[in-house]
Amino acid sequence: MKATDMKIRILELGNTGDLRGISFTTPTEALDFVGRVADLYLASTAPGAIRGNHYHLRKRQALMILPGTTWSFHWDDGEGTPAQHRGFDGSAAVVAMVPPGISLAVRNEGEAPLWLITCSSEPYDPTEIVARKVI
Repeated sequence: MKATDMKIRILELGNTGDLRGISFTTPTEALDFVGRVADLYLASTAPGAIRGNHYHLRKRQALMILPGTTWSFHWDDGEGTPAQHRGFDGSAAVVAMVPPGISLAVRNEGEAPLWLITCSSEPYDPTEIVARKVI
């Protein structure tokens, strides 16, 4: 893995929608980061709830968080590193590219469901998930 792939990268996406509604495209950078997509995951997160607080041993992930409500993203840079966080007002779609070994969590800070879609480089395997709290 390249050194540039060893840290979280976060991109806010431009809305290319029209009168019919919003529209966002997964950036080529995120698809290149994941490589072959082996798993696609769609989830909602209830107001006040947290998803994550774990890392994956081998899986690269591109998480796309859809606009709609306020939320926060929490992560570390690996074992023994301090947790970091960034807040979002829910006005834009955001992609976070997460390499293996980086723990992450998403917290819904708003009053409506928060929706996310995750493209992963490896199929889902619960034996490859390790709990490590960042929030």
